[in-house]
Amino acid sequence: MIILGLDPGLGTTGWGVISAEGNRLSHIANGQIKTDPKIQLASRLLKLDLELTDIMLEYRPDAAAVEEVFVNSNPQSTLKLGQARGVVLLGASRSGLEIGEYSARLVKKSVVGVGKADKDQVQAMIKILLPGVKLAGPDAADALAVAITHAHHRKRLGLASS
Repeated sequence: MIILGLDPGLGTTGWGVISAEGNRLSHIANGQIKTDPKIQLASRLLKLDLELTDIMLEYRPDAAAVEEVFVNSNPQSTLKLGQARGVVLLGASRSGLEIGEYSARLVKKSVVGVGKADKDQVQAMIKILLPGVKLAGPDAADALAVAITHAHHRKRLGLASS
């Protein structure tokens, strides 16, 4: 099974593609979609959608895993994050993918073993779980962590066929 992990953000959306066969995971690709804060919101969302579509066409994932929105102290930032997350969910759904959604805490617990792990700990575990991976950046690492979480939690969610 090919899983596309997504860490949505309006400025930067991280993405990572892994293969999961049983308990065996392997890295396929990862990267970041960046949008220019100087252009209109609608154009930024369109860029995110178009680049995500290209990624899905290139790697043909069977499933997508998306990090859930967290609420921060700036309501405007939370709203923009929600809009980017909506584009990501719509794109994955439009492609007919199985979709899993995971809190940041569950992702950290699944990958590191601790729900309050920091980004450095997540990145270190990604490098252990996916030997040889070259991370495109912290958002890409987070996206790979979301994909790994989906690989581990599909059965619990009733998404696995076996």
